[in-house]
Amino acid sequence: MRWRLPRGVESAAFLDFDPPPLSPGSSARPREVNVIAKDYLFIPADLAFAPGETVLVHVINGGLEPHEAVIGNSAVQAAWEAAEAPTATHPPGPTAVIQVPAGVAGLRLFVASGQRVDVLWTVPPNAASTPGGWLLGCHIPGHFARGMVAAIRFVGPGGQPLPPGLSASPAAPSTSRAIRAVAAP
Repeated sequence: MRWRLPRGVESAAFLDFDPPPLSPGSSARPREVNVIAKDYLFIPADLAFAPGETVLVHVINGGLEPHEAVIGNSAVQAAWEAAEAPTATHPPGPTAVIQVPAGVAGLRLFVASGQRVDVLWTVPPNAASTPGGWLLGCHIPGHFARGMVAAIRFVGPGGQPLPPGLSASPAAPSTSRAIRAVAAP
């Protein structure tokens, strides 16, 4: 028997609910975050992080084209968009070198079609206080413009949204370490 929506319901929008409280990850026990990149969207459409937490990010490319996952504020997103723009006439792929202003932090993962990339990352403790907020974006030429972007929200203890300008944890550097790249099953 196939599952069907109830009679008279046009979509599964009624399933919209608040996610369970987030338990921030630590270096000893990172929280796992799964992101699926497809042509041309990210699933989920928004992500929650606690400033200062350590997460193991899994990015799976379920699309036919290569994608990247750039996590950062508007300055990071603008830097990657500018860096990728000259490659518009070349085959898609990672930009070898990028120049970003001093103090711009972020995380960038390039994921080929059908592949998965994992990275251990510590969210900057001041991330929630960054003006303009943070996003997850793909800057392969044309992808961001086609809507390949997801919102990032910052939460404190118990998953409560942080007021603008507030950090949930003591200062610690943002770090990342690639774990492995594997073919998706």
